[in-house]
Amino acid sequence: MRRIARLFRSPGKKLVPFFTAGFPQLESTLPLVLAAEKAGAQMVEIGMPFSDPLADGPVIQRTSQTALANGVTIPWILDTVAQIRKRSQLPITLMGYINPLLKMGLETFLARAQASGVDGLIIPDLPPEQGAEFYQQARKLGISTIYLVAPNTPDARIQHLSREAEDLLYAVSILGVTGSTLSARQGLARYLDRVRAASEVPFVVGFGLTTPEDIHQVAARADGVVVGSALLARIEKSSDPVQETTQFLRSLAAALAQEKRPAGQDKRNA
Repeated sequence: MRRIARLFRSPGKKLVPFFTAGFPQLESTLPLVLAAEKAGAQMVEIGMPFSDPLADGPVIQRTSQTALANGVTIPWILDTVAQIRKRSQLPITLMGYINPLLKMGLETFLARAQASGVDGLIIPDLPPEQGAEFYQQARKLGISTIYLVAPNTPDARIQHLSREAEDLLYAVSILGVTGSTLSARQGLARYLDRVRAASEVPFVVGFGLTTPEDIHQVAARADGVVVGSALLARIEKSSDPVQETTQFLRSLAAALAQEKRPAGQDKRNA
């Protein structure tokens, strides 16, 4: 069983921090991921910096530019994942855009991702219909394919994407980019309940979650939460990113621990 599927069949809500690879320094990624695991994260999402990140807000765009200036490349990211894998069995998902992968070669990328220990992929600008062959090959290699749904995604589409994803769905909490505020969301509870009813696999929620109160609110209706911009903004301002990450994620993990509702059931195995 793929590592992500196994994780989301276990009890409890999952905390998933997002790190931009190679930010704030090239050597930062490994210790930040290890610190996140110690602070209570059950999975990590690592962003592959790209010059035109369509789904990302100003914080992640800024951190991506810094990472690119630091010299981050796709091969470097995969090498870093391999280094993390030597010290941790934490599920690792890479999030990025298709152009850098095309430049590397899709078959080469997938083969190296598998060898490095990558567990999942989120490619926002490659819908499952256009990337069918790529995603099928990823799943054959044991890599979970995670698709995004949004508040305007119809129920039938949510169900279809959950079937295609097989292990996990990612519910974007807002119509906007990462880092948008909670006040931008309307009808969030109704939307997440709709995802719960339509999805055949567990789902995490991301975009715009910044406080323990946000985490508690969303976790009541989801199987996990993704925190990116709020964490990166703290790292950006800190003189000790590892300590800042540890303290912030511990506070979020404590908020999640208060949520006693069991994780969502994988309906296909009910």
